[in-house]
Amino acid sequence: MSFEKHYYVYILASISGTLYLGITNDLERRMVEHKEGLISGFTKQYGVHRLVYFEVYSDVRNAIGREKRLKGWRREKKVALIRGANPGWKDLARAWYEGRGPSTRAPEAGALAQDDNGDVS
Repeated sequence: MSFEKHYYVYILASISGTLYLGITNDLERRMVEHKEGLISGFTKQYGVHRLVYFEVYSDVRNAIGREKRLKGWRREKKVALIRGANPGWKDLARAWYEGRGPSTRAPEAGALAQDDNGDVS
């Protein structure tokens, strides 16, 4: 039996437009932690808990590299990335958080799948 891990680079936004970029190996769990305020720090302090963008990787090194590149981008470039995949800035984790949605084991609308070379598919 083969078990493939997935790693997620994600962007959260607050109602006022504050952005937060992170990485996790369990996006559903991480979103519950953000939404319920279980994680002290920036996202809890500024109410940044709406998932507006994510990418899926099978190699943690590629995910970490992408996170670092995105963190180096200017805000305008991050906003353009979000608008390209999720024009309405909808909360992509709303259904997961409410317990009705699909698993994040495969990419869904608003997400980009990445191969081990970092190419978008």
